[in-house]
Amino acid sequence: MNHYMIGQVLQARYQILQSLGAGVFGQTYIAVDRDDPENSKCVIKNLTSHSFPPSYLDTLRLCFITETATLHRLGSHPQIPKLITCFEEDGQSYLVQEFIEGHSLSEELPINQYWRCVWSEIEVVELLEDVLEVLEFVHSQGVIHCDIKPENLIRRTVDNKLVLIDFGSIQSVSLGLDGELPIYEIPVTSLGYIPPEQFIGQTQPNSDIYALGMIAIQALTGREPLQLKADPQTNEMIWRTPDISVNDYLAAILSQMICSDPQDRFQSAGEVLHILKQIVKENEIRPIPEIQDQVNQTTTVERDDTHQPSTSGKLSPLVTGMKVGLAANSLLMGLGVYSLINNSPAYSETETLYKATQEYQTGDLEKALALAKSIPAHSNVYPEAQATIEEWQHQWQFAAKQHQIAEQALNEGRWSDVLDVARKVPDILYWQSKVDKLVEKSKLNIETQTYNLLTKAYKKAIDKEFSTAIEYLGQIPPESSAGALVQEKLAEYNEKRQIRAAYFLHNANMKASMGDFNTAVKFLRKIPKNTPVYAQAQMKLNQYTQEQQLQIQTKNVALNSFISHNSTTRNGNLSLENHLQEVNIR
Repeated sequence: MNHYMIGQVLQARYQILQSLGAGVFGQTYIAVDRDDPENSKCVIKNLTSHSFPPSYLDTLRLCFITETATLHRLGSHPQIPKLITCFEEDGQSYLVQEFIEGHSLSEELPINQYWRCVWSEIEVVELLEDVLEVLEFVHSQGVIHCDIKPENLIRRTVDNKLVLIDFGSIQSVSLGLDGELPIYEIPVTSLGYIPPEQFIGQTQPNSDIYALGMIAIQALTGREPLQLKADPQTNEMIWRTPDISVNDYLAAILSQMICSDPQDRFQSAGEVLHILKQIVKENEIRPIPEIQDQVNQTTTVERDDTHQPSTSGKLSPLVTGMKVGLAANSLLMGLGVYSLINNSPAYSETETLYKATQEYQTGDLEKALALAKSIPAHSNVYPEAQATIEEWQHQWQFAAKQHQIAEQALNEGRWSDVLDVARKVPDILYWQSKVDKLVEKSKLNIETQTYNLLTKAYKKAIDKEFSTAIEYLGQIPPESSAGALVQEKLAEYNEKRQIRAAYFLHNANMKASMGDFNTAVKFLRKIPKNTPVYAQAQMKLNQYTQEQQLQIQTKNVALNSFISHNSTTRNGNLSLENHLQEVNIR
């Protein structure tokens, strides 16, 4: 760890206070912003070129540039640090970003299953929902974090929210990693959270889901990922043992999150969120009082009571999540299957409803409704099925209408409206996927439009026609990825327009002082509206126009007088000439 930077001031502004150790780029420090009246803290990352061979340095520089560009886009999310600035000084590259006051998630996780209490199921679900919402946003921006681990999740002091940090390992969703990931280049703290495909250069968005699943399992069991063993036949991690009591629905979700084959894993953060909200909504992770005694009698595990973590609020893995008694043979939950040991008729009806839900989500409304309607009236699931049928019909019609509106907006070139409509589409995977395709086309059109308008704006700015350039910039949709650049150019062109307007006013006054009101008026007419000197220019324009007209009238009077005088003189000369001729003739 380098300490020689402590106390140094960068950019005559950021004073290094403390080293946070080595990161992907090099060193990371806490600094204080001396230009800020409150002396606020910030985080500074330094790419130390002398620490790496030249061949690897180019890769690091690319990562550094990638993180900088990405943080510009991602910083709008409340649970991602904002990028403040980046700069180079003395041949070194630096990145300055928001400092998050809090502690890392690693300080909250249990060391083992006995020492420091393991998390409850509710706490694990809250963790998953909190981080999955952030990942859903990150993946929507076209990037993969690639280093989800407890150290990169900061529990923010002010609101207790988890903040995702350290985007130094991000990769493009479309490109993935270039080549294999050597194990000696991976920080020790990342091992165990990295999925198999990431080691062979086939990183996918659900690689982040794998890492988050491992963190959740660690919270639930007290076992770190490297302590888990893989099944030699299936290659899947064995984490659910007889001494771990966990809801079957939640267990199924976690198991699917960490599938070794990414194709068997959840494909998006949104899918996991959907299933989680479903089980929370249906109170699947809460205990059922009438069977709790039976559960306690059938699932007692011999353990030292002094070290046994609290299991209040949890059921046996054989029956947790079921709505009645010991039931059913297998549980089909949304997008994943988990086998149980049960055989209650009521559970088969629950399974029917889940099958209906799957059909509904994948786009077969008629089959979904038929399955839901097949549940008999005497079933405990019947009231829920009837309510679900009504809700599905309403949401399906609304989703279809929103898709129609979005499609029409796309055809009419109203691409921003497509994005607005997409936010209103209900949580139905079938319709969301259809609208997502329209959104992708709209975003592509928005970027094309943005490029064309920026090109026109630049050309007008070169010709010093800043008002027209600003008009072009104003037509760029706010959803464009060039939003920050547009705002920067708007400020720049507006300032230049004001300077140019002041210059025209000065020239007009100078010309007027020399009596050249005609040129003065021409200068004043070039001053655009929405400039500070416009009102003054209009007053001067009226004044100088009157002076110009008076000047013209004076010239006309003088010219007429001159013409009249010349005419009289010429007539007199003619008379004298005629008289002389007469005299001569005589």
